[in-house]
Amino acid sequence: MNKIIPISIIIIIISFISIILISENSSMPSSKNLYQNGFTFYDVEKIKSSLSEQNIFMSIPTPITDHTIGNYCAIHDGVLSTIDYCTTTAIQGPNGKSLGNISMGGQSDNPIMAIALVESSPFLDSKSNEIEIVFEVMIETLVCDCWNELQPGGFESVGNWIDAAKTKYGESSQTLPLKSTITGLGDETLILEITSKNDSYLWTLIILK
Repeated sequence: MNKIIPISIIIIIISFISIILISENSSMPSSKNLYQNGFTFYDVEKIKSSLSEQNIFMSIPTPITDHTIGNYCAIHDGVLSTIDYCTTTAIQGPNGKSLGNISMGGQSDNPIMAIALVESSPFLDSKSNEIEIVFEVMIETLVCDCWNELQPGGFESVGNWIDAAKTKYGESSQTLPLKSTITGLGDETLILEITSKNDSYLWTLIILK
């Protein structure tokens, strides 16, 4: 009888420890849980590969964590306040000339937004082909390859969305930025912006989780 009591106590202690370990493990997020919701920083490599097939090339991502983070990953103060890690890459055309950049921002293990910026000069449609390629690759990689099926906003393709924005902006005074928002394509929100800067136009695609 004296031998049974210690063994029972040991079994109870082991069971108690097991319960604690299981509870702790279940509360800790796994890497799978961190990345199962939307795009990740690793998707930059997929974007790079897809763009290279279209003769558009990306540099190696540069991480930014200092006060200049707002220059690359800022949309507005409400989003910027939740970003403490940003990566940015330069994109170039086949002639080696700069087209703009692609950036992602959020926490170090989970981006909440991505931005593609293409500069068009001297005309609004000077880089129409490159803009469509970059924006389409961004959407297909980070959101879904389902635009033609879902046709969000009534636009048959990404190109149709871009053309509609170009027409509307061309008909405006161009003193204010144009902004077009698309929802209903996955869980992300897409924002297309056109602004004028000196003798060029900045085309920006923003993808928000």
